[in-house]
Amino acid sequence: MTDNSPPIIGLAGGIGSGKSTIAKRFNEMGIQSVDADDVARLVVEPGSRCLQAIHQRHGDKILLNDGSLNRSALRTIIFDRPDERVWLEELTHPAIREEIKQQLSKTTSQYALLVHPLMFETHQDSSCKYVIAIDVPTNTQIKRVMERDKISKESAEKIMAAQLSNNQRIKRADLILENSGNIAEMDAKVLILHKKITELLSC
Repeated sequence: MTDNSPPIIGLAGGIGSGKSTIAKRFNEMGIQSVDADDVARLVVEPGSRCLQAIHQRHGDKILLNDGSLNRSALRTIIFDRPDERVWLEELTHPAIREEIKQQLSKTTSQYALLVHPLMFETHQDSSCKYVIAIDVPTNTQIKRVMERDKISKESAEKIMAAQLSNNQRIKRADLILENSGNIAEMDAKVLILHKKITELLSC
């Protein structure tokens, strides 16, 4: 980041919490965002150093026919073998962190939103002025993930087990956004939150 970069507001939420939809609402109000999930996909694109390392470790089974990463195969490996998840994180997290830093440095809005499912786990909260935690019931998260990713309840629970719980996230955040209602309710809450953040930054 540079001295002229806008303050960073973190948006932390587990899988299925609605981070992307919420971020879009902030975007519509003129707030630029950087999404760690998008960055995570970027650093393993064909030709990247990270994908080459993953391919070398796991062989052709980890690639699709077009040479891109087979995410389903990788997900199975890392959630069945915790040591492989640790290896993957040690490989990709530094690359993700650096790319996030580069993208945030280019933002020009009133504040920049950093959207991250592992905000506290990866210590990205240290670069944020404030962090918003999305509060969603666990059963709602599981249902959303099963429907979106076409996976079993067991697989969804494994993914969630690798992340902080909602309660842990809320305890460490500065602001809370409850997101178990409908879209209209969420829109209203995002607007209120935006106004609150604007007030906090002007103090």
